[in-house]
Amino acid sequence: MTLFSKLFSARRDEVELGQGLWRRAHDRFRRGLDRFHQMLERIDDESLQQDLIPIANNLAELLPVVRAVCVSAQRLSPSAGLDVPAGAFNEIHRELTRAGTALATAAEAVAMARLDASSASVEATWRRAVQVEAHIELAKKLSLLTESNC
Repeated sequence: MTLFSKLFSARRDEVELGQGLWRRAHDRFRRGLDRFHQMLERIDDESLQQDLIPIANNLAELLPVVRAVCVSAQRLSPSAGLDVPAGAFNEIHRELTRAGTALATAAEAVAMARLDASSASVEATWRRAVQVEAHIELAKKLSLLTESNC
């Protein structure tokens, strides 16, 4: 990424996501996703890595959804600080936070899979990834519902 594209991206993030709560929720998810991929890259067992790559791909596909939810929330309930808004936006933020936590747990499961390359460790990672997807799906539904009510 060139310097110009980094600056443009940062400016676009500031305009679309603001500097507050919604930006933090988006960035937390992105960092969790980066961490998941870092853990995946450290796996030496090629078979295990191949089993975990589809999970990583599924999680990566959620980032644009998280961004869309956060952009919508910022547009409808702008946040310049860390105060969680009341009502439906509180629920949206809660689901995004839970998704970030579940993603961090999924990254931990990948780290544990490095130590124990078994089908149980792959299943544990899948379970956590499913939790991430469920939280993002609920946040998306709440966002769409809130958007239609505004």
